[in-house]
Amino acid sequence: MDPKDVDAVILVGGKGTRLRPLTVSKPKPMLPTAGLPFLTHLLSRIAAAGIEHVVLGTSFQAEVFSDTFGDGSELGLEIDYVYEPEPLGTGGGIANVAPKLRHDTAVVFNGDVLSGADLGQLLAFHDERDAELTLHLVRVADPRAFGSVPTDADGRVTAFLEKTQDPPTDQINAGCYVFQRELIEAIPRGRALSVEREIFPRLLADGVRVCGYVDASYWRDMGTPEDFVRGSADLVRGIAPSPALHGHRGESLVHDGASVAPGALLYGGTVVGRGAEIGPGVRLDGAVIFDGAKVDAGSVIERSIIGYGAQIGPRALIRDGVIGDGADIGARCELLRGARVWPGVVLPDCGIRYSSDV
Repeated sequence: MDPKDVDAVILVGGKGTRLRPLTVSKPKPMLPTAGLPFLTHLLSRIAAAGIEHVVLGTSFQAEVFSDTFGDGSELGLEIDYVYEPEPLGTGGGIANVAPKLRHDTAVVFNGDVLSGADLGQLLAFHDERDAELTLHLVRVADPRAFGSVPTDADGRVTAFLEKTQDPPTDQINAGCYVFQRELIEAIPRGRALSVEREIFPRLLADGVRVCGYVDASYWRDMGTPEDFVRGSADLVRGIAPSPALHGHRGESLVHDGASVAPGALLYGGTVVGRGAEIGPGVRLDGAVIFDGAKVDAGSVIERSIIGYGAQIGPRALIRDGVIGDGADIGARCELLRGARVWPGVVLPDCGIRYSSDV
């Protein structure tokens, strides 16, 4: 199958509520990940696979996508945009893009998944099996948190199972699907539908040839702060692939215009955004520092996200936290175990502590 004869569809209409407060001002797929909008990494993989036409299914803050990527030419792509006035779910979102499809085959992506799957092999598998629908499935160590998707010896999907404490397989839905166009055109339009809970089981019951492409490639759902931080760090360290990073690999990534004072330590896949300022003696371990943020002397930030223009005072400690855009965290504050600070909030010096030593 020639990738030029395949459309790529990316569903980016969600509000990203699990990543608030970061997504108050920006859609989840546009948050900086290893210094680039997350969606850039997926689009670069699509272009590298030889696919040329992409349709973005948008809803929340739709204009941000078109303002950033335009017609796609800078990435070697042709990008069309389809807007959902009301969220339509995964199934409804796929149906909504049907008028923009150009080819008989479309590969559909959830816009919040970081993956290393070989798209060429996925398309070849779909073609060789003469499948009408192929799901990318990944094997995970603990499938209990996911719906499992068993397959038979020929690679055909036999069931779609909800989360269970005793799953029959370690194969889970990885959020990437290859559809023949007629299946997309048959999905009812204009109403919310779940492709996982409604469309896929119905197609299987109707005898549609549904296959599962199984691999052990890198895969992470980027929907939570913990996964967002780990995914960004994995990109920086080369554990997760991205053609958009042009081979950069290391313990940290410091972007142009950022300043890092002597004595600061950056490791664990830390990213420092453009125009950010890192003071002396600061320790950043797996931190994601957005553009324009400032971290003052002696602060420690571990596995946390610091939003655009946020200020972190001297000797603050932030561990497994999320600091919203423009927030001001006072000196010697301690924010631990999933703390989230909303944009613009000001915490005074020592305003929050987990110990009495100030």
